[in-house]
Amino acid sequence: MSTPPEPHPNVRETAHRIAEMDVRGAAAIADAAAAALGVQAAESDADSSEAFQAALHAAARELHDTRPTAVSLPNALRYVLSGLDGGDGDVEALRRTVERRVARFQAGLDAAQDRLGGIGAGRFTDGDVVMTHCHSTDAIACIEHAVDSGVELEAVVKETRPRNQGHITARQLRELGVPVTLIVDNAAHRFMNDVDHLLVGADSIAADGSVINKIGTAGLAVSARDRGVPIIVAAQSIKLDPRTLTGAAVTIEERDPEEVIDAGTRAEIGEIGVANPAFDVTPPRHVDAIVTEHGQFPPESVVVLMRELFGNGISEPWESV
Repeated sequence: MSTPPEPHPNVRETAHRIAEMDVRGAAAIADAAAAALGVQAAESDADSSEAFQAALHAAARELHDTRPTAVSLPNALRYVLSGLDGGDGDVEALRRTVERRVARFQAGLDAAQDRLGGIGAGRFTDGDVVMTHCHSTDAIACIEHAVDSGVELEAVVKETRPRNQGHITARQLRELGVPVTLIVDNAAHRFMNDVDHLLVGADSIAADGSVINKIGTAGLAVSARDRGVPIIVAAQSIKLDPRTLTGAAVTIEERDPEEVIDAGTRAEIGEIGVANPAFDVTPPRHVDAIVTEHGQFPPESVVVLMRELFGNGISEPWESV
């Protein structure tokens, strides 16, 4: 087997930034990955369509392996690569195809989030208090559209350890003029009686309607269900995982233990194991609605949308690399 081509340095840099969470959020990850493939295509010196595609597939593999749970990443790669038609056309024609696919994908991301925000805003009425978890640009879009339409909201924002992504949410909601109360993660159940909605994003949604999101979401959903608080998941269709249509399991990413405890403190405590899963799975029975750019769906109906968008199966062009 021949050695795969070396990806462009921009691809390597983008992959590093995604892995280190300098680029975070499903839409941002998808956008960065698509852009990196665009750079790979634009600056490729391949002299045949086969070599051009081999380099693109190697770049896609490098990007794909950074965040195993964020399904927006393979969905973005798949979208860009699906227009290459298995080697037809000369290098310049393929280069232009990639350029068009990247531009179309990036424009679609912005439009999809705007449509989703308008749909999700309809869930809220004047005076509602919304609890959030982690940081989701799709969730923020729902609140932003509601505020822009004149609805007054307040937010209870979980800080979301160990990386405190809730601080980003708190800052962005304050910029929208939303009063914010920041709470530690362990206080969520205590504040659940004070909120009208639990609004979260998703990193992946399975065919059965299960929601894979930042660790802590599943327990939070149980608490919300116990208190009768509706649970809304805001997620563009790039969060739907077509691999689960054929029964594939979702991989839960395990992050560096030093996000939880530094090496010095760990040494002081003594011999302990440290687990740092980045995500958990919320079963569909705990979710009231999944809001996408295509409309609102009860979780058990998401499979219909998934089949409409992806068919009944997919192939991964980079897997042969």
